Amino acid sequence: MNAPGMNAQSDYYYEASARERAQGLLDPGSFTEFMGPQARCLSPHLAQFNLTGAFDDGIIIGAGLLQGMPVYVAAQEGRFMGGAFGELHGAKLVGLLRAAAAQKITAVLLALDTGGVRLQEANAGEMAISEVLRAIVAARRAGVAVIALVGGRAGAFGGGGIIAASCSRIIVSGHGRISVSGPEVIETNKGVEEFDSKDRGLVWRVTGGRSRALLGGADAYVADRISAFRDAALAQIPNAPPFTLESLQAEQARLSQRLAAYGTCRDATEIWRQAGLETPAPVADLSEADYAGLSRLPEADHDAR
Repeated sequence: MNAPGMNAQSDYYYEASARERAQGLLDPGSFTEFMGPQARCLSPHLAQFNLTGAFDDGIIIGAGLLQGMPVYVAAQEGRFMGGAFGELHGAKLVGLLRAAAAQKITAVLLALDTGGVRLQEANAGEMAISEVLRAIVAARRAGVAVIALVGGRAGAFGGGGIIAASCSRIIVSGHGRISVSGPEVIETNKGVEEFDSKDRGLVWRVTGGRSRALLGGADAYVADRISAFRDAALAQIPNAPPFTLESLQAEQARLSQRLAAYGTCRDATEIWRQAGLETPAPVADLSEADYAGLSRLPEADHDAR
């Protein structure tokens, strides 16, 4: 259902800006932005490459209420440099996560929309990714549910894919894509025989939100609506698994079993067939109703995170 005060026209997640997503996910009027454009927080590096910066450096952070619960929210702007991580961009997110851990905030909603690290800030960006991962672990250890939302133009690639996997839960839409390496990167390094980045069907079967949900790489699949992401976050927060040694061991065991069972598969359709699922190849072309009727892998529902 739509959040109070939200009309259907403004509810499309894919088309929304980062700020619209952050505001739409929360109770109406409850969002307070931290380090907004008025603070003029510009990247210190982009000008060296004659690139125009943004006063929020491509990430919106703040606090608000989610059905009355205090939460923090961060939303990346995929239309600014592909949502890529730089020094300041990462520092804003790290600060938010650290504050959430210190204040025992109920949850952090992390709307990922990123291609990874900015090439112009390569070392600083890589450091930012590592600090974000450390901050997510600390927040989860403190009892904060960190919920990744993936449904934007850029998806969650590179370090963004690793960040998504480190969160308590992942919610994805049909527009969402998650992968450590992007299709073009794989093709450039391993050749078109390994992965044809121009094969859109292959790209979406391997990295697309629908496949990720079927295979257990995402915990919930939703329609392309901000309100749908909001409702799913509300459902996932109480069920967020703790971050413990036992959960890490369970995750390692689960991944080892997946590798043994499906490690030779080169496409999602091969995994579905090997698992005995009656899943048609053109998953991306199915209606939402038909997709909802598909079965997930038996091990897709897990708390191993």
